Amino acid sequence: MDWKLKKKHVTLLERENGYVKKVWGTQNTVCLTYPNYYRTGMANLGFQTVYKIFNDQPSFLCERLFLPVSENEAGFISGADKIVSLESQKSITEFDILAFSVSFENDYPNILKMLSKAGIPLLASDRSESYPLVIGGGIALTLNPEPLADFFDLFILGEAEEVLPQFCRYFEESRRLNCERRKLLRDLQKHINNIYVPCLYEVEYSAESKIQSIAPRETGLPERIKIKHIKDINSFFTEEIISAPETEMEDMFLVEVNRGCARSCRFCAASFVYRPVRFRSDAEIMDSIDRGLKRKKKIGLVGTAVSDHPGLKHICEYIIAQEAQAGIGSLRIDQIDEKIVDLIKANGIETIALAPEAGSQSMRDLLRKDINEKDIIRAAGIMAEKEIPNLRLYFMVGLPNEEERDIDAIIELVRKIQHHVRHCFKGEKMFRRITLSVNQFIPKPATPLQWCALENVNIAGKKIKKIENAFGREKQIKVINDVPKWNYVQALLSLGDRRVGEILLSVNRLEGNWAQALKEVNINPDFYVYRQKQFDEVLPWDIIDLGVSKKALINECRKALKET
Repeated sequence: MDWKLKKKHVTLLERENGYVKKVWGTQNTVCLTYPNYYRTGMANLGFQTVYKIFNDQPSFLCERLFLPVSENEAGFISGADKIVSLESQKSITEFDILAFSVSFENDYPNILKMLSKAGIPLLASDRSESYPLVIGGGIALTLNPEPLADFFDLFILGEAEEVLPQFCRYFEESRRLNCERRKLLRDLQKHINNIYVPCLYEVEYSAESKIQSIAPRETGLPERIKIKHIKDINSFFTEEIISAPETEMEDMFLVEVNRGCARSCRFCAASFVYRPVRFRSDAEIMDSIDRGLKRKKKIGLVGTAVSDHPGLKHICEYIIAQEAQAGIGSLRIDQIDEKIVDLIKANGIETIALAPEAGSQSMRDLLRKDINEKDIIRAAGIMAEKEIPNLRLYFMVGLPNEEERDIDAIIELVRKIQHHVRHCFKGEKMFRRITLSVNQFIPKPATPLQWCALENVNIAGKKIKKIENAFGREKQIKVINDVPKWNYVQALLSLGDRRVGEILLSVNRLEGNWAQALKEVNINPDFYVYRQKQFDEVLPWDIIDLGVSKKALINECRKALKET
């Protein structure tokens, strides 16, 4: 292999703390792959958790692989660079299992790129027993695995802590008995929750291109893939395993404090995928904090509802008492009070993120945010009085039934916040900046708004531009947003069925040229993106049973649309 690449890997490992290096030999080998850059993948607690679970199995060896950084991209495409694991620089074709951890839909093309580079056939049906078993998991695949169904041998969906060791036992026994891969896949599908083997299920379509049915090809297979949730998250810890340089949030030791969210905001998948809400005990969290403080002096508290944790203030006080700092990503607006802001300030945090999501009350009601303008202004005022100099606000445009006045309401609300914050600062004390993160609403599977269409990206772009122009001369207000065309791609990959795999194949062949790929493939992407779905149609992800009834989601969707 390229000696420069090997030297780079060795240097990187020397700077890490906590990675596992097992000796190759009799173990079952896993190449755990994150289809994006190292700096992003190593900040993902789910990825690190899976790495630990695999390596905790006595007969398994797990190493890591990431997308090459941009300066190596040309060599990666041309074949000048080898695609090898980080720990031992082995080719990924030498591994028994190639496991992808997938958090974001826009990373799907990178999966095909990495398979192609390794010389592994893209379609699972084209791969012989000599190739690694290609498996996938992560939140994006748990919501809707269908666009990638033809490329994976199996998916392990939902939470990994209980199901992954079961999978390992089946895999090890299968190898010991020298079973064919087809038998292993069939046994896994029959006997383990959270496992989905797409080749064992057939999709039939109507003349209108809608799905008629998704059904097992053989008797004895489950009709739907039941996702089992872990009841007691105190039975294990989820924390940073490998501390690494040059990563997002590299200064923080990450600790998970909760899973799920009881708020049930209608656009948020976490409220419905990870039910019920579960909080780790203060004692378990503090044990993780103690381990983290041996490496770093800042603890990042991670979860879908961190500010709802009943012991958050006590946990922050504990961190401060250790002469360390706590990092909290964002706070629920209705959870902000003087005590929590004092603790945040004592931790040296100068920016707090809030998520009003919408400017008008009708849009907030549609989303089921359960907050009003008075709550938002009050929260901003408390932070200003406590001299928090920077505020980050999250808003969405392109919501169902949204009107121009709802965009004007965002502008008006931000001006009110700006005026109120300025009034609260005294004398020479001035706040520095309000950052508006304004992005397009993208319907997500498993949520009440999954039937809604994406707003035309050009219209959404104009709405964002209107907000940008409103604050163009304001030095203390900055507007940031995603590129609208990628919202279309994300919606396509979020809402698509197996036929979208043909588009991904074309994108891979054309080296990422989406515009050309969409022209070449005889599939209308607008069918998935811009079409309002009917309540009685079969959706691509209906094969997955997350424990929330479709009837309940329909009722919530009807209530949401009735709000406006």
